[in-house]
Amino acid sequence: MKIKQIENILTEAGIESNEAKIEAKMLIKHFVGISDVDLFLNEEFEVSEDLFAKIETAAKSRAHKRVPIQHIIGTAHFMGEDFIVNENVLIPRDETEILVRKAVEIINNNSFKLVLDIGTGSGCIACMVAKLSQAQVIGVDISTAALQVAIDNSSKLVLFNKAVFRKSDVFSNVGEKFDVIISNPPYIPPTEKGKLQIEVSFDPDLALFATDIEGIEFYDKISSQASEFLVEGGYLMFELGIGQGELVKTLMDKNGFKDVQLEKDLASIDRIIWGRK
Repeated sequence: MKIKQIENILTEAGIESNEAKIEAKMLIKHFVGISDVDLFLNEEFEVSEDLFAKIETAAKSRAHKRVPIQHIIGTAHFMGEDFIVNENVLIPRDETEILVRKAVEIINNNSFKLVLDIGTGSGCIACMVAKLSQAQVIGVDISTAALQVAIDNSSKLVLFNKAVFRKSDVFSNVGEKFDVIISNPPYIPPTEKGKLQIEVSFDPDLALFATDIEGIEFYDKISSQASEFLVEGGYLMFELGIGQGELVKTLMDKNGFKDVQLEKDLASIDRIIWGRK
């Protein structure tokens, strides 16, 4: 079997060439169980007919149904770790790394100890904040299925006592006071449904869509209650959707947060926001 055979299945269905090369190697690595070094050094591998058929079927599922490659192989790469993902959680995006790195910077600079991650999903934010700082992170989610994925990821990364999870609808099952509250909430307006990439439709609606026309429902809900659950001088932090920076800044200002700041991503889009109680 040649890597090019799998690439061709993907490119012939319209997947961009560079993406196809990466995804073909991801599929082969997953099914064949070979190392990155072997993939780099070789273009052809000896596999059984049955195994080739499995790889071919997976490539066709990716190519023609646009099933995300992460769902096919069961993991998503984020900040140097492979996180377990499935249809119950949002696939981690590169942009979320900006939020995690800023959170870790604030936590470490202030020797903070307790963090709340609202809408934790796969647990990628909670796990990486816990791994890269001295803080304990409590991740909450309304979805029991998502929480099981988060727990599995925490166990996989050996973060049993540092990243812990519980079921809660925002603050409904939270009683502690936190140094930092962080969230990548559902922020896509319902009017955008049906306009997104096909791959995005495989993510759970619960993790994607707000119910209001501007997509700021959860920013409003969280920022209006967050002060009750933050220590004095604690921080509230969000990831943002396109065009939501000033809207969320207004909400945070209205709810008494100080020194509210925005940071852009590589595309010059306001991507994260944070402020202090």
